[in-house]
Amino acid sequence: MKHLEKIDGTVTASPHRFSAKDRLNGFWNVFNKEDNVLILICADPDAISSALTLKRLLRYRVKNVTIAYPNKITRLNNITMVERLKIEMERCHTLVMEDYTKKILVDSQPNHMPCFEKFNFDVVIDHHPITSGWDADFIDIRPEYGAVASMMVEYLRAADMKPSVSLATALFYGIKVDTSNFEKKAQLADGRSFRYLFSIANRNLVRKFELSELRRSELRFFKLALDELLVSKRRAYVHLGKVNTPDILVIIADFLNQVDQLDWVLVSGINGSRLTVIFRCDGYRKHAGKLAKRIFDEYGSAGGHKEAARAEVPLKNLPLRENLEFTTRTLKRLATNHMK
Repeated sequence: MKHLEKIDGTVTASPHRFSAKDRLNGFWNVFNKEDNVLILICADPDAISSALTLKRLLRYRVKNVTIAYPNKITRLNNITMVERLKIEMERCHTLVMEDYTKKILVDSQPNHMPCFEKFNFDVVIDHHPITSGWDADFIDIRPEYGAVASMMVEYLRAADMKPSVSLATALFYGIKVDTSNFEKKAQLADGRSFRYLFSIANRNLVRKFELSELRRSELRFFKLALDELLVSKRRAYVHLGKVNTPDILVIIADFLNQVDQLDWVLVSGINGSRLTVIFRCDGYRKHAGKLAKRIFDEYGSAGGHKEAARAEVPLKNLPLRENLEFTTRTLKRLATNHMK
């Protein structure tokens, strides 16, 4: 099943069953004037811009809307976006969840993170592969889309709401990031939304977000990655050891993915008590998400798209040998058994 929607109690897997207006009205029908709404996200540009859009759509329709996130925002690009656009969000642990009458999850699904599993969501909107074991009154999951921000533009246009420059800039950047400037999976719908935002967004501001990439202290990880780099059968493996944030793993993986004659890139690191592994490939006759699941699903959570995926594993769940000393060769050994 590639597509899942539940609107006003009607469930469909057909991408053409509901119109944009149907989705908008179905979304609005979940709420009433007295609702105190919480929007939960894993804070990244696509999720943040989508949450801002939902907040805009609910203005004057509910009592209050709060955007909250569990993860610490560490990537400089994202910090710059939040600061420049003066985006108001809260950390989940500072809130009393019982204060909220309705909860929305956007750009994620309830079993993507342990902290989300304990909530009953009224609305789930996402573009990642569909998972099971949960339900909501309103569901709009379209994995064929490159970004949830593209879906949000459709909601705004159905509501006949023109986004402010600030909101348009956030959505524009969200689409750029999640489609990697349309180098990754995207639909014509993503292009239409991007084109709509093009003349509204502040593209100079977006450029400032994009240029804020690395801290000086993180340059050492490039040297470590090159020293640790292990290449075998056109596959690159790197374990960076302890890292302050998994974001540096993404930066290194994207950097190595540009190297000629490498079909796969796997970069891992340990943040706190968890092992994070980033997967990159070209997506041609390969599926990074499926590979991540084959290797690490039994130890933790893993998944993603054809060309990009991620695994998050508590160290205690790894076999004793790997738990005691995880190295680049350990990463290669775990992966090789599952790769053709």
